[in-house]
Amino acid sequence: MKKGCPYGTHRVISPKGVLPQPADVIDNTMEIYDNEVLIDVQTLNVDSASFTQIERQANGDIEEIKKIMLGIVAKAGKHKNPVTGSGGMLIGTVKEIGPAYVGDLKVGDKIATLVSLSLTPLVIEEILEVRPDIDQVDIKGQAILFQSGIYAVLPKDLPETLALSVLDVAGAPAQTAKLVQSGDTVVVIGGGGKSGLLCLYEAKKRAGVTGKVICIGGSEKSTDRARKLNLADEYFAADATDAIGIYNKIMELTDGKLADVVINCVNIENTEMASILTTKDGGTVYFFSMATSFTKAALGAEGVGKDVNMIVGNGYCKGHAAISLQVLRECEPLKNLFAEMYA
Repeated sequence: MKKGCPYGTHRVISPKGVLPQPADVIDNTMEIYDNEVLIDVQTLNVDSASFTQIERQANGDIEEIKKIMLGIVAKAGKHKNPVTGSGGMLIGTVKEIGPAYVGDLKVGDKIATLVSLSLTPLVIEEILEVRPDIDQVDIKGQAILFQSGIYAVLPKDLPETLALSVLDVAGAPAQTAKLVQSGDTVVVIGGGGKSGLLCLYEAKKRAGVTGKVICIGGSEKSTDRARKLNLADEYFAADATDAIGIYNKIMELTDGKLADVVINCVNIENTEMASILTTKDGGTVYFFSMATSFTKAALGAEGVGKDVNMIVGNGYCKGHAAISLQVLRECEPLKNLFAEMYA
């Protein structure tokens, strides 16, 4: 059996010398190397920015969505959206484990991979069902997990598709828990969506009674979703690309002080400046959205003279799987909503 690099570089076809995520093409042969894990895939949870782009490209046509996804994998050996550069994650059953693999996995374990589909060798034999409302796609296929790839064994107390939907955005609430301090004013842009709701819960929990949490939804419907769960102190719906409109509203709600922490969970482009303008000097912007242009963010902050800390939306944070699943266990109304939407 062939020896593999822990980071999967042995799978890179082009360009040579890069890791699997930035690679254009990787080897998706499903014969494992000595330190890899072979997974029978059940469901792909495509990340929100990627699925939104694919759905728009397909004009909402399910068969066209299937063709686009199959085309991406056929060309790249993985599901890396060529427009957004992002992927998603999967759930499946461990089929085979290489003899040199180090870890606690066993054949037959049901797991969710916590690394992006944009770096995961994948074969799709057939797309069985597309669920556009929740960005999930059931397939018949297989995938490879590298030695360095993180994962979570699916919990017994939550439905699989519910756990998958939460684990897909686990980095967001976990980073929120790290960033928000007692007494902080926190703005969550895209607060009515999946990651936004989890972030609101963690922000409210960490900011406490002396803090203030403001939810900006993309529509009245999504804003009401958060309001009914009582996850924030203030709520309003707005176009996240309207930087000045949002800035003026946050100025009003904070008596001109702006926010200590702004969390961007929006899945569309050109929302960088709304996030930056609403953050006070010395504050922090966490761009969880994969639709973020970090060029626009860096040059935009410079252009308006904003001295703010900007954090890339790293989907990994220590303990992120446990933290995100614990949110559902702590907040029964949120768990019920997610079960209704995703389970």
